[in-house]
Amino acid sequence: MSDSRSGAERPSAQNPLREGLRVERAAEACTIVIFGASGDLTKRKLMPGLYSLYQQNLLGGACAIVGASRTKYSHEDFRQEMKEAVAEHGHGGLGDEAQWNTFAESLFYNPTDGRSEPQSFDALAALLEKIDGERGTGGNRLFYLSTPPSLYTPIARDLARVGLNRRGRDKGAGWTRIIVEKPFGHDLESAKQLNVDLLEHFSENQVYRIDHYLGKETVQNINVLRFANGIFEPLWDRRYIDHVQITASENLGVGSRGGYYEGAGALRDMLKNHLLQVLALVAMEPPSSLDAAGVRDEKSKVLRAVRRIPADQVDDYAARGQYAKGSVNGQPVNGYRDETGVDAESNTETYAALKLYVDNWRWADVPFYLRSGKRMPKRVTEVAIQFRRVPHDLFRGQQLESNTLILRLQPDEGITLRFGAKVPGQAVQIRPVSMEFQYGTSFGKRSPEAYERLLLDAMLGDSTLFARGDFVELSWELVTPVIDYWAAHVADFPNYAAGSWGPKVSDDLVEGDDHWRRP
Repeated sequence: MSDSRSGAERPSAQNPLREGLRVERAAEACTIVIFGASGDLTKRKLMPGLYSLYQQNLLGGACAIVGASRTKYSHEDFRQEMKEAVAEHGHGGLGDEAQWNTFAESLFYNPTDGRSEPQSFDALAALLEKIDGERGTGGNRLFYLSTPPSLYTPIARDLARVGLNRRGRDKGAGWTRIIVEKPFGHDLESAKQLNVDLLEHFSENQVYRIDHYLGKETVQNINVLRFANGIFEPLWDRRYIDHVQITASENLGVGSRGGYYEGAGALRDMLKNHLLQVLALVAMEPPSSLDAAGVRDEKSKVLRAVRRIPADQVDDYAARGQYAKGSVNGQPVNGYRDETGVDAESNTETYAALKLYVDNWRWADVPFYLRSGKRMPKRVTEVAIQFRRVPHDLFRGQQLESNTLILRLQPDEGITLRFGAKVPGQAVQIRPVSMEFQYGTSFGKRSPEAYERLLLDAMLGDSTLFARGDFVELSWELVTPVIDYWAAHVADFPNYAAGSWGPKVSDDLVEGDDHWRRP
């Protein structure tokens, strides 16, 4: 396993942490190089996010953005393509035309294909040197790999070949960082190899493994909820919490991504990445400080404490499903096996659920239930903390519900606390009621998009919201027994109708009288 802890993660003059606390600050002048710049992610998320930062004066005026892909664009072609992308996908569109035109002057393009045109990386290096001289970016470079995972290692190798990997450390000018998108490997061995390959050319503190879930406002609010409020943290352990449910449901199917999904499935695509990250934030101990090393150390400790699933007991800890045809929002939809790019006898799961235990002093015997599925009734991501029932029922005959704290990650970001209250009247009747907090109505301002926040953090050198190498390997260790077992056993698919809350077999994971929530 990669040893990822480094003093380089501690707050520095370039780190946006003040004694471990994030403060808003604009990025210093730098050049952002986006590999895969002609792709969908760049158009839908990365360029709109960068333009939004520019509009908020959080992107240094001298910053430059260089697109790099196999497409043969000129600088002007690239600027026009990005203008259309921001107009369509940006929050508020282009806004002021003059403002866009000024921003567009910082956009450049370099056709880059290391496999067929290795000299294109030499041309990229020359362009970056030219930008440094003309715009005063000081050798600060952020490389974003928005490409298929098979290109991560070749791109890292080509960057090293032309001296673009460790410029700051080796030549004393500026900093160099590299962002890689999930999936971080296809299994444990490939994840380990990817870490080895990246660390051959970059140091761990230069590598930013991005998981956009960690950029969501409510995910970050988990730490604030726990550690800034005296009312919650004293209750945050096995004495008061019965179980935790983490749900990420989608009402959409795989769409045009059937080919990709066939090689991934819900366990790899969602639970292994996003939901284990959320579990770690919910379960971790208070860090000594909120700097990157402190937070990421505690998150890795959680995964080390999670009970490993025995290979011969997978059915007791995991459940899977695949959607059949059905109806979502009143509209008939196909089953997974009828989707484009999907095998007619596919054994790929579109629903996955895990029951996990964190075997430490705080969480002993408290189950954490994780589930994610496609073609479910609604799109919702939430964390539900269910508290233990009262030890003695004074209100005999009343159906008392457990108190629940619900953290809504999407689509309506906020927090709900459910508790019992007396219904007005002569009789004592108890009914569950809710206290609601919503970001949109409480603060009256837009929450930054996840990619917008994470791009700024990477430019500022704050790796708190990025996955560390050891966390990636630990997460693969946890799900590998399930992956291997499911690969060796053909499932009875499909086993849930589109528009339902998943397969019946998943209900058997939830213990006692409890059940999966219906958000």
